[in-house]
Amino acid sequence: MGGVSAASPVEVEPTQTPDEITFLAKPWVTLVWDDPVNLMSYVSYVFQKYFGYDRAKAEKLMLEVHEEGRSVVSTGTREEMERDVQAMHEYGLWATMEKAS
Repeated sequence: MGGVSAASPVEVEPTQTPDEITFLAKPWVTLVWDDPVNLMSYVSYVFQKYFGYDRAKAEKLMLEVHEEGRSVVSTGTREEMERDVQAMHEYGLWATMEKAS
């Protein structure tokens, strides 16, 4: 009669080290930078309109941009941050993205 034989476990060597996995798992961030062109009220408006932030959060982020020169305005996957940076550029804001530290 037919029997079922169990396959012996196969060890697979990882292609990435734990440090590489940790690095790859870190999210990306979108940074908005201070510029001499846009009004603070406009920057706050953009944060509310695009990200859906309430007025208090939008103003807090806008003040970080104004006082510290930049602010992290969103966090997520690389693709999401590429989209957010592009949107900020379309609104006329200076924005970049980088790996979260």
